[in-house]
Amino acid sequence: MKFYRKAFPVIYRRAALMLALQFISPLMAEDVGSRWGTENRERDFYRLVDIPIPEQLVIEAGAFEWLPGNRLAIGTRHGDIFVAEGIDAEKPLPSFHLFASGLDEIFGINYREDESAFYVTQSCELTRISDTDEDGRADRFETVSDAWGYANYHEYAFGSDFDSNGNMYIALGLSNSYHSRALFRGWVLQVTPDGSTVPFASGLRSPGGIGFNEHDSLFYIESQGPWNSSCSLKSVTRGSFHGHPVSFNWYPYAPNLGPAPSEPVPRTRIIDEAERIEELTPYAVIFPYIRMGRSITGFTINRTEGKFGPFENQIFLGDYTQSIVMRATTEKVNGVWQGACYPFREGLSTGILNVAFTPAGHLITGGTNRGWPVRGIRPYALERIDWTGRTPFEIQQITIAPNGFNIRFTAPVDPETGSEPGNYHITTFTHIYHGAYGGPEVDRTEPQTKQVRLSPDGLTATITLDQLTRGHVHEFDLSSVTDRNGGTLLHHQAFYTVNEIPR
Repeated sequence: MKFYRKAFPVIYRRAALMLALQFISPLMAEDVGSRWGTENRERDFYRLVDIPIPEQLVIEAGAFEWLPGNRLAIGTRHGDIFVAEGIDAEKPLPSFHLFASGLDEIFGINYREDESAFYVTQSCELTRISDTDEDGRADRFETVSDAWGYANYHEYAFGSDFDSNGNMYIALGLSNSYHSRALFRGWVLQVTPDGSTVPFASGLRSPGGIGFNEHDSLFYIESQGPWNSSCSLKSVTRGSFHGHPVSFNWYPYAPNLGPAPSEPVPRTRIIDEAERIEELTPYAVIFPYIRMGRSITGFTINRTEGKFGPFENQIFLGDYTQSIVMRATTEKVNGVWQGACYPFREGLSTGILNVAFTPAGHLITGGTNRGWPVRGIRPYALERIDWTGRTPFEIQQITIAPNGFNIRFTAPVDPETGSEPGNYHITTFTHIYHGAYGGPEVDRTEPQTKQVRLSPDGLTATITLDQLTRGHVHEFDLSSVTDRNGGTLLHHQAFYTVNEIPR
């Protein structure tokens, strides 16, 4: 054992961590189950449909793109692109056609119909891939951008969809998850329609996906770790800094952004540091660690026009470790993004790497358990979440008000339980902003609900609190609120991150 520790220190540390997690994971799973514990009820409203994969294929899905003809392109961690037909069938028995192979860890795939070409984000580059002889297999691979370094297995790259101007955005993870030893690791780069690559934002640690929120603004998912005590959803703007200073060494290669921001002071609070460091962007939505995910990944927007139930124009996100899917909503207050996250569906079969809505309004999920322990026991899987047509009684959305919150439900609440202030239990906390891995929930408060006003239709409760605390996650427990038939909430918890209070 001493030999392996000295000869292969990274592998040894990784093996030790994996062994420890074999004992810790059941405890984490029990913690999640005790907080949600809703899978048996969830399936009444959203059922899981297995997408069979032929035995000879390994499909560790990392990216999805819908193609003309209701076909689904799937990019995989093994560097393959499969085109599947029949994914949306009531009882799917899809066929899979291998379109391309030989790439590396695909975490972004877009199709330009006007070019008959894919734009594929892999660890080392953004590649344009086409089938020039139209035989169904890729035969032309063109480098669009390789303006970043790649030298370590953990240096993943995540690609966004095209924005309205034809730009793409690449989120680059750090080296070994701790360092920035290769060019622009820990940065977001913008790739323009003419192929130019522009440094765009710094301070990333280990992104799990990048794309656009329900308001078409650019966001990325960050993982828990150094300078990030929980996973979070962060807004990305040109020149923004996202909390981890190790990538400041590349600012000389980004003259368009000027000098590096000021170094953050450790063991502070990010809301305070954001007032001191102009470029520092606070987390828009914090996902409390373990209770709402441990390694959040790809996300998408529900624009199914009601085909997926009462959560239109909301963000749906996967979590790798916990094998779950969650919801989130965002809003801009005083020019700053913030919002809430909500439980949605657990019990998936593997670690979720990405999610996408199908033309029929289902949610396709895919992923793997390779590299880190996950709750789902299958090594890889494709699964579909279908709405059964029954609407669950849920917290649909929380938005902030000057003295409290507006809580909208999916069904009218009972006037008695819904108007009782004591049934709206709220606690708050924040995290230490520091370079250590993760961190505890600190500075807890327990604001009191002073008043509840129900809308005439019973769908919205406006609650007034005795205090709102900037920089804190406000945790809601509404387990005592029932609908007009006496039914309890499917998920009674939600978490709103307050960066700003409306004037």
